Amino acid sequence: MKRFLLVAGIFLMSVCAVNAQEPTIEQASAAAKAASSVEVKTKEVPDSLNWKFSGIVGANMTQTQLVNWAAGGNSNLTGIIFANLFLNYKKGNIAWDSNLDTELGAMFSSDFNRYPWRKASDKFNFYTKFGWEFHKTWFLAILGSFRTQYMYDYDYEPVKADPHNDRILSSRCLNPSYTDLSVGIDWKPNDIFSVYLSPLAGRLTTATYKPLREKYGVDTNKTFKMEVGLTFKAAVTYDKIKNLKIFSAITLFTPYTKKFGNFNVDWDFMISYQFLKVLNVSLTTALRYYDEVMIPGKVSKHGYTECARVQFKEVLGLGIGYSF
Repeated sequence: MKRFLLVAGIFLMSVCAVNAQEPTIEQASAAAKAASSVEVKTKEVPDSLNWKFSGIVGANMTQTQLVNWAAGGNSNLTGIIFANLFLNYKKGNIAWDSNLDTELGAMFSSDFNRYPWRKASDKFNFYTKFGWEFHKTWFLAILGSFRTQYMYDYDYEPVKADPHNDRILSSRCLNPSYTDLSVGIDWKPNDIFSVYLSPLAGRLTTATYKPLREKYGVDTNKTFKMEVGLTFKAAVTYDKIKNLKIFSAITLFTPYTKKFGNFNVDWDFMISYQFLKVLNVSLTTALRYYDEVMIPGKVSKHGYTECARVQFKEVLGLGIGYSF
């Protein structure tokens, strides 16, 4: 009897031990569900880190005073405010680059008997480019841009003299303006350099003020001119050295008309350096050539002439600036 009780006790103890070590079907099912509900958390890069905002804003001022200066000239006070801003986005195969280049300046000279206040500089250039990378550094891209000026400007003491008016209106807001939209291939080997080519590019030229339409190649009975052609753009943006920024962009456009091969040229260049935290020295240049924009020439024995000419502007300034 004692032996029987001992064997029965050992059997019951072994059964209890097995049940304690091996979970039931319900327990196993609950454990499986719990394990499946555990999510593996991965550290994602915040979307804000894919954006890069940089640029420079500032103001320059120059003053010239001449007294009995035999070589000639005009005493003047000139001030210019400017901004060149960049916003770039890069995530995966998507790249989006935008740029705003703008400035406005005025000049005052007491040497001018009439109109002592005159415009010194006026520019509004905006472009944006959205691209999808289909092979390494090659992108299928859409590019849009808009260029105009803010204020009225005049030719003073014009070549074509008018006895009743000593100035002639040369431009105003949206007169002219140029809006470009194109689809093409963009090559971006790095963050500094890019080249864009589009065989399908449209350009809208506006001149809402009738007296200015002929000057900018717009039909006098219309407010705009639409052209389709080929465009090429190359740009350099360098900011690898602290406080130094260099930007240069050239855009060429030729329409698919009888004038195919006659390129309209826009070339902008800017270099700036910030020192002593708040002072900034900058040099900006702009070169333009438009085949249908008529520029007055000098009166000669052949009479008064107007034709397309190379336009060039240069501004060298020292003033207050903030670079970021």
